[in-house]
Amino acid sequence: MSVTLTLFEDTMSADATLDGPLPARPRMVFVVHGAATIDGRTFADGEAWFGEGKVTIAPGKAGVTCWRFELAANSGASGAARGRGVVSHEKLAAVVDTLPAGDLLMRGDSVAFPPGGCAYPHTHQGPGIRCLIDGGIRIDTHGGSTSYGPGGAWFESGPEPVFAQGADRPTRFIRVMILPRGLLGKSSIAYVNEDDKTRPKSQQYRIFVDAPIAPPA
Repeated sequence: MSVTLTLFEDTMSADATLDGPLPARPRMVFVVHGAATIDGRTFADGEAWFGEGKVTIAPGKAGVTCWRFELAANSGASGAARGRGVVSHEKLAAVVDTLPAGDLLMRGDSVAFPPGGCAYPHTHQGPGIRCLIDGGIRIDTHGGSTSYGPGGAWFESGPEPVFAQGADRPTRFIRVMILPRGLLGKSSIAYVNEDDKTRPKSQQYRIFVDAPIAPPA
């Protein structure tokens, strides 16, 4: 089944109101700046919410900017949020032709590197979207290199090897991946080169979401 993994950036002023709830689908909402009330709970800078049902986002007193990661069947309908005082745009959408076989897991986390840190050539067991929040990073894959600054987003298919090189300052990105459910609580990374498996690793992880999800309808 072909589905789409999409990242939206939603900015809401302090008095903003959505036209209605966002549709039911697996999603993670990461608060970049400000605060928001989601599903009856308040989330501030650097915190994330996960859910699969219909949901409304209400901004805090200073407004909010969120990154909203969603997995949905390919229906052609836009997922941009609409309402008074709301600015919403699609940062990146990736059609995923082959999901991991069997039951699925949505994992949302942050990956941080010290200055000059890197991730040795590796693969993952499922596709995902990343978005840089601090620093700078170079991604080498598919025979090419692309550099990203804060706010830059990219897609990794999973089985395609990737090398990541952080900038000369602390670097961190936010990531959502769709993985086999059997990886609940386990790492999804596999290193390409045998020697790299035992080398010290510089990246540090903070997991926001590690939750089974229903297949997109």
